[in-house]
Amino acid sequence: MKKKFSIISVLFIFLISSSNIFSQNNQQENKSENADLIENSNQMKSDDSEAKSNKKKQDKIDDNEEESKKEDKGLRQILKEQFIAGGPEFMGIVLLCLILGLALAIERIIYLNLATTNTEKLLTNVEEALNKGGVEEAKEVCRNTKGPVASIFYQGLERSDEGIEMVEKSIVAYGSVQMGLLERGLSWISLFIALAPMLGFMGTVIGMIGAFQEIEAANNIAPDIVAGGIKVALLTTVFGLIVAIVLQIFYNYLISKVDSIVNSMEDASISLVDLLVKNKK
Repeated sequence: MKKKFSIISVLFIFLISSSNIFSQNNQQENKSENADLIENSNQMKSDDSEAKSNKKKQDKIDDNEEESKKEDKGLRQILKEQFIAGGPEFMGIVLLCLILGLALAIERIIYLNLATTNTEKLLTNVEEALNKGGVEEAKEVCRNTKGPVASIFYQGLERSDEGIEMVEKSIVAYGSVQMGLLERGLSWISLFIALAPMLGFMGTVIGMIGAFQEIEAANNIAPDIVAGGIKVALLTTVFGLIVAIVLQIFYNYLISKVDSIVNSMEDASISLVDLLVKNKK
């Protein structure tokens, strides 16, 4: 009986010890598995951070490349691309306004520069000619001098034998003719200045109508549906305003040039009348 009890005790102790060993092994395995999981998670985190860092670096490189490409593109290339994107319908008409307006402006600049005369030198030459050879020699000086001031002087000298009053009337009448010649073409430049932005606004309105039609057809207000139409609409307005600004600069220069020549004509005409009065005495 005692032997049986001792055998049972030994078996019970063996079972308890083996269960303890098994549980310790399980705990060690669980700990190693947990360590592996932690290590894997840390590895995944490091991989994620490295991927994010690489993505940021790549995005930065892409941004730098885009900026360098934009810098490489000149203003002419950018304007060309945007002009093509604006569509040929209204952009072509706006371009035509710019070409015609610049052609008229350049023609007027050349004409007005040729019409500019050194009035003081002309008056000195006319006075010397009147003192030496009379009216005929003074008329010859005016014929050999270009510009509206010399033409007005010639008309005044033509009527000098009819009296000072007729000279003044002749100068006033022919001065109006010369002023009209100086201002010729400016009204067309003014028309193109007003027409270019109006055409741009019309293109904008038509583009917006097209955008709303696309919204109606798609039954959706997604940005990608209307962005293209709105962009085209706004480009026409931008180019219309650019054309108007460029032509306005030329127009203001021409107006100031005409005013300067007209003032010189008026001052020189008064001086001519004084010379004729002095010569009559």
